[in-house]
Amino acid sequence: MGNQQGLKTAKTVNERREELLEAYPVWNRDTIAAHFQKSVEAYADQAFMHINGMTYTYQNVWDHAVEIAKALIHNGVKRRDHLAVLLDNDAAYPSLMIASSMVGSVFIPLNSMLSKAELTYILRQSDTNHLVVHETVKDKQHAQTVAALWQTKEFQDASLEKVICMETDGDTEILDSFIKWEDFLHAGQEVSDTEWKQRWNASLYPDEAAIIMYTSGSTGSPKGVMLTHDMLLRCAFSTCYSRAIEKGRITFAPLPFYHCFAIVEAILAMSFVGGSFISALGASPLKSLELMEKYRANDYLCVPSTLVNLLNHPKVSEFDLSSLFAMWCGAAPAPVPVWKKAMDTLGLTEMITGYGQTEVSSSGLTTELGDSLEMISTRVGRPKLAGSSGLSEFQGHATEYKTINPQNGKDLEAGAVGELTVRGPSVTSGYYNKPEETAAVIDKDGWLRTGDVGRIDENGYVQLLGRSKEMYKVSGELVAPREVEAVISEHPAVAQAGVIGVPDSMTTEIGAAFIEVYDGEAVTRKEIVQWCTDKLARFKIPRYVWVISAFDWPLTSTGKIQKFRLQEMAEEKLNRP
Repeated sequence: MGNQQGLKTAKTVNERREELLEAYPVWNRDTIAAHFQKSVEAYADQAFMHINGMTYTYQNVWDHAVEIAKALIHNGVKRRDHLAVLLDNDAAYPSLMIASSMVGSVFIPLNSMLSKAELTYILRQSDTNHLVVHETVKDKQHAQTVAALWQTKEFQDASLEKVICMETDGDTEILDSFIKWEDFLHAGQEVSDTEWKQRWNASLYPDEAAIIMYTSGSTGSPKGVMLTHDMLLRCAFSTCYSRAIEKGRITFAPLPFYHCFAIVEAILAMSFVGGSFISALGASPLKSLELMEKYRANDYLCVPSTLVNLLNHPKVSEFDLSSLFAMWCGAAPAPVPVWKKAMDTLGLTEMITGYGQTEVSSSGLTTELGDSLEMISTRVGRPKLAGSSGLSEFQGHATEYKTINPQNGKDLEAGAVGELTVRGPSVTSGYYNKPEETAAVIDKDGWLRTGDVGRIDENGYVQLLGRSKEMYKVSGELVAPREVEAVISEHPAVAQAGVIGVPDSMTTEIGAAFIEVYDGEAVTRKEIVQWCTDKLARFKIPRYVWVISAFDWPLTSTGKIQKFRLQEMAEEKLNRP
């Protein structure tokens, strides 16, 4: 199986970083396709992707990308055309992204859980020319939805020219105007190698937009973040360097392919080291354990909600996870007991957390290998070590952060709490066709306002205190939900906590906490209030405490708690007679 040795690396962090610098002594600015071609030359027969019980080598993925690129050319896709994909995690996904790069189109990965209204908006706003769609994804009848949209007046003046459909259940009547995936690929055989290479040679521009990735739209309409080839590859390599990823690493990444966490931290990062990733979107804790054992996973990319469920599975100790030594748990804070349990239960020796957003190509900060559990649970890191992909003006990193006053935008002194801003070569230049929204968050010097509140300590580590819009005021005093969540999560019975502000007639707003406890544990409101009394100012202590099960958390597709849904749940509880 090529690189499937499944052995824990015997090399030190420094030795692994030296190997990366030997392999990439200077930063070559490539397109995604040009970079992957180099990976194929080095690792052709090694495994790259394990998905749906199948293993695909680097050569397999490349050959399929060439096949798709020829089909795109035959189908009339021009340079700078917009190619959207509305797919479940599929073996063709990485090849589609590489093929898009080959022909010079812009790849637009769409959230497969989009509603009809969201899909309508994004397809129009993104000026999508070609769409690749799965017939169905779970309960979403995407082919039917797109067919209905295409026949409306609203879409008569839209850019959408052609729809390529992958069949999934075989029962749906595919619209005659849709192109079946098999027919699409077959037609591409008419395109010669010469024509394909000519198009590829005309598309070797690393500073052109490779991907437009739409944000969740938690504030207003979704926004398409424009990311160049160089931004994405630079971010992926800095992940390899900061995490000291060794050759042939096998990463378990149960993440959606349409999200930057999967694209950058798994698909692209592994391609720098001849590594592979295991895709298992929505896998149960038991299935996750089975896959990590089967493929001898070295690394686990996760979020706290999935990690806690896996650690609590009654059969976790029955699996051979002796190859596993590394983990990146991100998206939300996890308390020390969770990290400690992960270390003890899974045998982990290299654990980090990180922070970023789509606008930064994925992660801009990570904790460092060897940081204490207290550091990992209270900080989200400092600018990633970047090796050859860093720039001297950013002290060898690819990002730099500072805090500003959210009201007037002025810089704050070191250690002050404010809105985090970031700039660097992996930071987007703006949102597609949204000049006003771009100008509102990116200033003339390239500093992007993240919308997150935090402080930067004396060692450059960022303490994240929450979204600025999630902060609430109690009798005029500002409260950061994340600070309260961190304290509650330290309680030995608490698995995780979510805190919001709710209206109050006396204090304007007051805290409300949702809590999940470990199996066999129980807590009362009085116990939580007492626990907080010695650790928080009185106005920060939540008045309401509700215990919920692990299945009650309203989560995004990447495992983040949806605070607006917690608001709705709190409103319902408070309005009950």
